[in-house]
Amino acid sequence: MKEYKKYYRLPATQEEVYIALTNPLTIELWTGEPAEMRAEAGTEFSMWDGSIVGKNLEFEENKKIVQQWYFDGQPEDSLVTIKLHPDTNGTSVELKHVNIPDEAYSDISEGWDDSYFGALAEFFSDRD
Repeated sequence: MKEYKKYYRLPATQEEVYIALTNPLTIELWTGEPAEMRAEAGTEFSMWDGSIVGKNLEFEENKKIVQQWYFDGQPEDSLVTIKLHPDTNGTSVELKHVNIPDEAYSDISEGWDDSYFGALAEFFSDRD
């Protein structure tokens, strides 16, 4: 099992980033795929038409999201923590993803950079 930690900068307010990560309609706008999400602990979520599924564990509005991501046959939960911090040019996102299956690490880390936060950065940049 591996761990991935990285900081991203997004040209948007913490509130805008939080909404983009928790509102299913907004998620569909930046991913281009169906999404199921509720900013409520204990609820299940699905993004990219079921490519990412899991359970929402904790929300702190405009500041923090904690999720359990499901990987079949894994003995430990894969946990994702996203913290939002104010930044001079918008929001600094602190991502920590622990207990990533070894065989999925490359795809997961690339997905965070390109499909997830890369797509979010493009989404917010295109607003201007």
